[in-house]
Amino acid sequence: MNKDILKTGPQQFIKNNWDTDTVSVLLQKPHFSTITQQELVTQLEAKKKCRFKLPTWFQTSGIYYPNKLHVEQASSEATAAYKAKIVSGNTLIDLSGGMGVDSFFFSKKMESVVHCEINENLSEVVAYNFSVLNVTNVQCEATDGITFLENFQKPIDWMYVDPSRRNDFKGKVFLLKDCLPNVPAHLEGWIPRCENILIKTSPLLDLSQGLKELAHVKEIHILALKNEVKEVLWVLNKKASGAPLIKTVNLQGESTQQFQFFLEEEKSANTTFSKPQKFLYEPNAALLKAGAFQLTASRLKIQKLHVHSHLYTSEDLLETFPGRCFKIEATIPYHRKTFKAWGIKKANVSIRNFPESVAMIRKKLKIADGGDHYLFFTTDLDDKKIIIKCSRITGKAK
Repeated sequence: MNKDILKTGPQQFIKNNWDTDTVSVLLQKPHFSTITQQELVTQLEAKKKCRFKLPTWFQTSGIYYPNKLHVEQASSEATAAYKAKIVSGNTLIDLSGGMGVDSFFFSKKMESVVHCEINENLSEVVAYNFSVLNVTNVQCEATDGITFLENFQKPIDWMYVDPSRRNDFKGKVFLLKDCLPNVPAHLEGWIPRCENILIKTSPLLDLSQGLKELAHVKEIHILALKNEVKEVLWVLNKKASGAPLIKTVNLQGESTQQFQFFLEEEKSANTTFSKPQKFLYEPNAALLKAGAFQLTASRLKIQKLHVHSHLYTSEDLLETFPGRCFKIEATIPYHRKTFKAWGIKKANVSIRNFPESVAMIRKKLKIADGGDHYLFFTTDLDDKKIIIKCSRITGKAK
C-alpha cells in the first residue's frame, strides 16, 4: 500500500481521470515522483469498476482502491445489503473477507465483525478504507480465517464464508468440496462452535448437490440482481433439521420479487395446463434456478403451457407474478410463411422448450433485435411448436 497515493495531488488526479483511457496514462511520463504510472492505473481501473457496483466506495473521498480483480470478486452493494438482512447478534466472523464489502454491511447489523483476509496488503487496504467509511466495529485480521477461528475463544453468533471457486489444482470449480476452504470438510468442527453459518456459493451450484454436501441447512436464498442470479446463499443453524425453506429473490432496484417454498410443496403441487390465454408470464431467473415450476402455477392459480415449457398463462392479469408479464396479442403455429404475414422485422426473442436457438430463429426469420414486440417460441400442451406475440406490461407487473 503506497500511502503517497492518498496525498491531495494523486487523489485529485484519480478523481478527475477515473474514466480516462488507462493505456494513455501508462504511456505518459510519471505524474508523481513516488507513484508509478501502473499504481495510478490500478487506482483508476478499480475506481471505475466501483461506479455502479460499489457506489459508496466510488463516491467517498480518500478511498484506497485495491487491484481491480478484488473489486470484480467482491459482492455488489445490493447483494451485500441483502445478506446483512439475514444476520443479527453480537459477533460475526467473515472467514474470507476480501475487499470487505460484505463485512461493511454486516457491521450495520452486528455488534462486532472480524474480517479475516490472508492477503496482508489487501487486509491493510480494507482496514484503512473502513476508517475512511467511519466503520468502527470491524476488526481486520491479516490471517487465514480458519486458523483465526481455531484460536478464537468468544461465542460466535454468525460465521460467513465465501469459498474461493479457484482451485490451484482443478482450476475453476463449483462443487463445495473442491472450493477453498473445503466447507463440507470443516462443518463438523464449525457447527458446535457457531450458532449460525452463512455460506455464499456459485449460482451454478445445483441445489440437490449442495444439500448432499451440507448439513443443518435451514434456508437457501437464491439471489438475483436485475434478473441475473448472482449468489446462492445457504443458512445453516446447529438446531436445524428437516427440509430447508427455499427463498427466491430478484432485486430490481426499488422493487423486489420474492417467492418461497419447501421442496415437498413442489413435488406435491397439482398443475393445470392451458393453451395461451390473454396474459403470459415468464419466471425470473431466481425462480427458474429454484425449480418451482409446478408450484408456481398451483399457488398463483395460473396455467402452464406445457410440462417442460416454463411459461404460464391466465385470463385475468396477475400483477404480483415473480417475473415478467405480457399481454398476448396473437398465437400462431411455427411456420415461416405464417410468421411472414405478421410483417415483423424487429423483436425481442425468447425460447422455452424449443428445439432452435435464438440465433437460429433470428437468422431463419430475419428478425433484428429490439423494438416493442416480444416473441416467445415454445411448445404447447399438444406438443406443437408455436409463436406467441406479446406486448410487455410494465408498472406493478414487472
